[in-house]
Amino acid sequence: MRYGDTGYNLEIDLTRGNVERVETDPKLTELHLGGLGTNAKLLWDRVPPETDPFAPEIPLMFSSGLLCGTPAPGANRTIITAYSPQTLLMGYSMMGGFWAPELKHAGYDKVIFRGKSPDLVYIWINNDKVEIRDASHLRGKGAVETAEIIKEELKEPNAQVAAIGLAGENRVYTASIEQGRSSASRLGLGAVMGDKGIKAIAVRGTKDIYIAKPAEFIELCNEVLKYIQYRNENPVPNVMTILQGLGSPQEMLHVDEKWHTENFMWGNSRVRRKDFWNKQIEDRWREVQLDVRKRLISCYNCPMKCGAIISVPGLSTYMMKCFSKLTYTMAAFVDDLDFGFKIAQRATEYGVDGFSTPQIMAFAFELWEAGILTDADFEGCPSDSEGKFYWLLDRIVRREGIGDILADGTYWAAKKIGKGAEDFAHNNIKKHEQLPLKLGMLNPVYFLMYATGEKINITQIEGQFPQSPFATMEERQEFISDWIQAPDEKFKQIVLDWEFRGERSNPYFPTVDMSVDIVDWQEKMHYIDDALGVCAGLSSFPLKPPYHIHNYPKIISATTGMDLDEAGLTQIYNRNRNLIRAINVRRGLRRIDENPPEDHWKRRFPELEEKLLDAYYKFKGWNNDGIPTKETLQALDLGYIAEDLEKRGIYDEEPSVKKASA
Repeated sequence: MRYGDTGYNLEIDLTRGNVERVETDPKLTELHLGGLGTNAKLLWDRVPPETDPFAPEIPLMFSSGLLCGTPAPGANRTIITAYSPQTLLMGYSMMGGFWAPELKHAGYDKVIFRGKSPDLVYIWINNDKVEIRDASHLRGKGAVETAEIIKEELKEPNAQVAAIGLAGENRVYTASIEQGRSSASRLGLGAVMGDKGIKAIAVRGTKDIYIAKPAEFIELCNEVLKYIQYRNENPVPNVMTILQGLGSPQEMLHVDEKWHTENFMWGNSRVRRKDFWNKQIEDRWREVQLDVRKRLISCYNCPMKCGAIISVPGLSTYMMKCFSKLTYTMAAFVDDLDFGFKIAQRATEYGVDGFSTPQIMAFAFELWEAGILTDADFEGCPSDSEGKFYWLLDRIVRREGIGDILADGTYWAAKKIGKGAEDFAHNNIKKHEQLPLKLGMLNPVYFLMYATGEKINITQIEGQFPQSPFATMEERQEFISDWIQAPDEKFKQIVLDWEFRGERSNPYFPTVDMSVDIVDWQEKMHYIDDALGVCAGLSSFPLKPPYHIHNYPKIISATTGMDLDEAGLTQIYNRNRNLIRAINVRRGLRRIDENPPEDHWKRRFPELEEKLLDAYYKFKGWNNDGIPTKETLQALDLGYIAEDLEKRGIYDEEPSVKKASA
């Protein structure tokens, strides 16, 4: 009997229309846990590194995490994996909601698609019965609309449906996969789903999931719930509102947007409106938000309410997820929050990423203003800001006119357009648009997270450690007094010593070694969450979360029966981290690529940045080009990767860029 996972994957060959239930090797759970870890192992084993992201042999994997479907609070993440058409590297994106737990209850840990369907289809998984169904009647339908049609067609209101909209059908590189209360938005995996001819995947499951030590497991879950209640009643003091509590950033709960509008950048991520927020705007925006917000909602088995049901007059009801409420408003330079809710509804139906897409549109209008794009490119475009964004969103998802070029994202669009357009595509890391956020003085911790993260998305690596120093020693001491999550006393000392810049003789604080330690800790928790399927909002993202290294080994052991301690869990994290790094190294990733945009900070310190990368690579056991060494891989039971890299001559390459000190 398997505990925690089901022990079976569902393999669907879309070209042949073949469906197969495949038993999995329990050793993989011991080595990689599940979710992102086992997805990466399958991608390494099955796909040669030179394969195009849209090649039929690329597997598109929908995976539940190891704890999904169990009573563990917040264990509901679906981890979707393929190669990203935007970055050309391994692409993985996650969504919450109910889909992954439903898949586990249907009897599967993953659904793995290969090949391409000659016609548009949707998949219906109902426990042991799996069908590939015609979806021609769903072509062009919105993602939310598609889910409702399918549930009605199946006469199964409890089915969980993951669907793409028109953007995915047309292989827009920022296409998302929508699933009611959440979406897998980043890195264009909706485009891969559309390329394979899959409109939607509907799942209904009623089977049990077995727990190795149920009494101990339930006791640990109750401890998590008690801590969540405690934290809800005792928010972290002296930090911004959005960081005080647990869960994904609860934008539909909070109405104070001062932190968002003044810290994030407007337009094409260039302009900071420091004096924008005032009492009049706050009152107006609060009224708009409370008027359209019908109720706050949670994901599967989670007490947090991070999303909301939104009903805008004249539009269909939809779910608002975190961090998409203002991205369109700010990109369009519109002061009306009502516009943000309206265009977000259309964007959700189209199925596009709410971070990249607004920036792509603002980028296009900047090029028009600069004369790089012409009036002919925007023939028929309205003159008002709101109308312009609706018009261009439609062109992008339909790949019409200039929208066909923009649909590939700012990096690829700039290369096609030329004429200096590259200077306007300024917010990319590894060809991927980042949050519309610019910082002042270079932050060493954030530099490393931005530069080296395989997710290529800062929100999937930050958290747990304060973003800035506390003003007084009393505040610092208060913070560390109940900081049970800190895995080492050195982190408490860093908080105590950390003062605002200018108060210390050393302007670079945290130091290089401190920064590496902090980043490794934050990475560790995200990688563990992504293997377990636990929401980052209850573990790796917030300050002082209920899940952490202090209780995760016990929870995993109680679930699976594995004999696991903190050292063993750290080993699994390092194994998964190096495996994903190796996948990207085989795809061509090198040190020269690990460079945030030049204008991401007002001031840059090239020598410090080189020292940070040197120290980070050394800590990880990588060579000076960011490639895991043979010794590191062998110590992690990844000797087969070292052999592959050696056969390809990767270890014999010249470094991709000289060190600043050379």
